[in-house]
Amino acid sequence: MHWSKTLNQKKQVVHALVSLAAACMMVWGIYRGEVAVVLGKAVNVCLECIGLG
Repeated sequence: MHWSKTLNQKKQVVHALVSLAAACMMVWGIYRGEVAVVLGKAVNVCLECIGLG
């Protein structure tokens, strides 16, 4: 059973690193002003799908 404990710990470390990387990328995108770009594209896609645009 010792190997399953270390496997679980490795999964937790990988999960923490991936979560940290995702958070860093989101902060970097916000810092660069990408929020407005993504929101503008989302609005355009929605308006085209609904047919109002």
